[in-house]
Parts: sequence; C-alpha cells; structure tokens
Amino acid sequence: MQATRIDRKFEQTRAENRAAFVSFVMAGDPDEATADAILAGLPAAGADVIELGMPFSDPMADGVAIQLAGQRALAAGMTLEKTLAMVARFRKQDDQTPIVLMGYYNPIYIYGVERFVEEAVNVGVDGLIVVDLPAEEDAELCLPALKAGLNFIRLTTPTTDNHRLETVLNNTSGFVYYVSMTGITGAEIKNRAAVGEAVQRIKSHTQLPVAVGFGIKTPEDAALIGKYADGVVVGSALVSAVETSLIEGKASANTASDVHKLVEALSQGAKRARS
Repeated sequence: MQATRIDRKFEQTRAENRAAFVSFVMAGDPDEATADAILAGLPAAGADVIELGMPFSDPMADGVAIQLAGQRALAAGMTLEKTLAMVARFRKQDDQTPIVLMGYYNPIYIYGVERFVEEAVNVGVDGLIVVDLPAEEDAELCLPALKAGLNFIRLTTPTTDNHRLETVLNNTSGFVYYVSMTGITGAEIKNRAAVGEAVQRIKSHTQLPVAVGFGIKTPEDAALIGKYADGVVVGSALVSAVETSLIEGKASANTASDVHKLVEALSQGAKRARS
C-alpha cells in the first residue's frame, strides 16, 4: 500500500516531536448543516486526524454521550450515504487532513461492501475503524478495504495479551487504536501509568503509531497521555460539547464554535505533552 494521508500526518507529528490530536465527531449531529460546519472547522482548531462517526442504532462500545449523538443524527435523517457525502464536501476545501470513518459493520453490510469501499475511496476517506469486526473476519471488509487503498485500523485493549496482539496487528494499517480501559467510551482513566506501559508493549510488536482513546476529557489528560502515545483521541467530550450547546434540542449559534474551542484547548494539551 502506498503512503496515505494518515501515514504522512503521523510522519509530520513525529518530526515535530508531538502527539497527533485525533478528534471524533458524529456525522449529522445535531443536523447535517451544523455537522458540516463542525467538520470543516476541526483542522484549523487543531485536529490532525478526524474520526467521523457513522451513526448506528445499536452501538456496543459507545457510552451515553456518543449513543445520544448517534440518536440525534439518525433522528435528523443522517444515513451512511449522507455521511460519505459529508466527506466529499469536506474534501472540496481540505485535501490534507486524514478522515477515518468509525462505527459498526451492519450499516456497511446493508449498504454493500463493494459499493461502500469504492465510494469511500472516491470521496476521500482514508481509513476505517469497524469495532465489531474481529480479525478472524478480515475477508468481510478489511481485505477489500486494504486492496482499495484504505487503512484499516484496529482496536486493542488492556485485555489484549501478546498472543492475541499478533492476530490483531495482522492487516492493521495507519495506526493502532489503544482503548485505555475496559468498558465504554466516556469513563475515567484510572491508571495513566498503565497506559504508558501498554503503549510501549504494543510498540514492541509493531512499527505503526499507537493512538490512545477513551477517558481523555481535559487538556491535562491530553498532555499526560501525549507523553506516551503517538496520538491522543477525544470523542465523548466533543459530542458532549455539542449536546450542551443545544437549545430545545436544536443547534444554537454557538454549537460549532463550542466544539472548535474545546478542540483547540485539547489539542494544545496534546502538543505540550513533550515540551
């Protein structure tokens, strides 16, 4: 596979001796136009890589904040087809920032794997995180995605032992996403030192960058995790910022700017981690 936007971005942040800041937002939350505005402003606010959630009615790993974001997006009429269209609109103004679609396999399966992969490449998607497809099912989506030039990013967790890690890393590309705790998104990290030890263990098995997510809510959290990790991933805090900005369930004039201000603060935390 040729070098992708993801590869180039992590090369850049490595050269700058800093952790990449990876932001997660939900496509279509709280409505399509506001989601477009949020997405468009993320790079200027400090996002190095963008994870764009594909709304799904039955998530398994998501905490309350991201579940509610998905529900808002679905209620506003968001679909997988419209999610891909969001990426296409973003690419008209930004051809550098990597975009990773993150979600569950069911919507992709219903959409059609071949159609999905082809359209994802055409609109400018760089990678996929599909949390409910284990490595044993690579033929379903991973291998077609890799063949088409998409990175396929996998999750590892505190319970992934060395034997399982070798299986998980097979066919992984772009970066490795380390889930900092057992449980769901939005919980608190209880042992940051253990996160650093886990990152080093993973890096002893792969040359890929390791990004850490789950439980990072403040610039201080980002700074602490950024000491160990190649990337710092924040999602729940950002979708919570969307929720708190709403007025009677609808976007306010401050919705996009509230998210961008939080991204700026968090990304600065990640950037100062090694200074």
